[in-house]
Amino acid sequence: MSKFDTIAHFINGEHIDTQSGRYADVYNPALGEPIARVALGTAEDVNTAVAAASAAFPAWSATPPLARARVLFKYLQLCQQHVDDFAAMITREHGKTFADAQGEVARGIEMVEFAVGIPQLLKGEFTDQIARGIDAWSMRQALGVVAGITPFNFPVMVPMWMFPVAIACGNTFILKPSERDPSASLLHARLLAEAGLPKGVFNVIQGDKVTVDALLDHADVQAISFVGSTPIAEYIYARGCAKGKRVQALGGAKNHMVVMPDADMNMTVDALIGAAYGSAGERCMAISVVVAVGDAGDKLMGALAERTSALKIRDGMASDAEMGPVVSALAKQRIEKLITEGVEQGATLVVDGRNCVVPGRENGFFVGGTLFDHVTAEMSIYKEEIFGPVLCVMRAPDITTAINLINANEYGNGVAIYTRDGGVAREFVRQIQIGMVGVNVPLPVPMAFNSFGGWKRSMFGDHHAYGPEGVRFYTRHKAVMQRWPNTASAGVEFAFPQMK
Repeated sequence: MSKFDTIAHFINGEHIDTQSGRYADVYNPALGEPIARVALGTAEDVNTAVAAASAAFPAWSATPPLARARVLFKYLQLCQQHVDDFAAMITREHGKTFADAQGEVARGIEMVEFAVGIPQLLKGEFTDQIARGIDAWSMRQALGVVAGITPFNFPVMVPMWMFPVAIACGNTFILKPSERDPSASLLHARLLAEAGLPKGVFNVIQGDKVTVDALLDHADVQAISFVGSTPIAEYIYARGCAKGKRVQALGGAKNHMVVMPDADMNMTVDALIGAAYGSAGERCMAISVVVAVGDAGDKLMGALAERTSALKIRDGMASDAEMGPVVSALAKQRIEKLITEGVEQGATLVVDGRNCVVPGRENGFFVGGTLFDHVTAEMSIYKEEIFGPVLCVMRAPDITTAINLINANEYGNGVAIYTRDGGVAREFVRQIQIGMVGVNVPLPVPMAFNSFGGWKRSMFGDHHAYGPEGVRFYTRHKAVMQRWPNTASAGVEFAFPQMK
């Protein structure tokens, strides 16, 4: 037995240990030490959770949308009271700074605020007298049991992209959080129960690939939402669709920022430092590539190098921390390996973040801010999603070259342009083949009442995440035509019906 507390499943309103006898250590990345263990579920555990969710579905889906919204409103109030509890869990198990974690929780809460408006969002359309004595309308109905598979980098916010809308629509939900930072999933479960959510409507299965595959293969799971790397997103999309499920799978990114020579360079540098190194670069919307047009690169590099070198790298709970550790020893090893490859392949290493040591946290998984110049499209630091605090600067002679470079990249998640020229910005927005675009905004993450999603190999599926797209994903459209007999039958008609 482990000496640490065990983070278990939450099924049908109860905390349940795994049947497998398998556990994984949960680390505090700033310390580089395990602080808990998490149960690794089995297919049998998944079956138990799906059975509970299936049993809860008929009554929950029949609950009026306003009543469902009132439960979520109570949950919203509880979340607002526990912001710092959520944030402390994030910092302890992920490593991002406490202030950054508080921001993550705030963005998740926005999704609950959106979901409590579900009575308005589920309204259908009605047409009177489409033909003599016939009326027609449309309605949206819940799918059934749905599941979310969520990543380590946003253990509170990304699940909240999924389950509030899914539950508001009348579905029952199974969350499979990352095994690296699973504690927040159980706080969600506790607060939902306190808010009055019936047993079985929200369940948590801890685990790894075994539980993921069991969810993908289970006949009673109607839909899967996923956020993670592109290879896994593609796998989940293919396997889930092959089993007849509705799937939205958000993958990786290589987000560029185009900097024009006329940009406000102070504003641009501020934006880049936050967007590249916030959360140690472990964001799917992080800026990892600067495409400097004309002489913009020469204007940027001095200030970028100075600010990157001066980053305050600390334990995320330190009040002055600007950047914490990366999530694991394996992530640190992979990031530093890619930095070495960048040097070997000819990029200019301006600031080297390898071998970063934080006093008092010598065993932590820290990588310092890293800055490359003169990166080319053939280098591995450009082609691969590094998912760490590494910023690559590329040079382009003109905006057309910059657009062509970005459009040729396999990813299409987010992009930004910094310029004072409205005409350039307008054409950039029109021509760029990316799902989310910022104009003098470094991280164009839509608000809850919009929808989030990339293009190309950053997104698999037809529905983007949360917002109106989330409502469409978690419901089916049904068309109804109705006639009540009040005259004698006109007899059998063999021709295809026409509205007369």
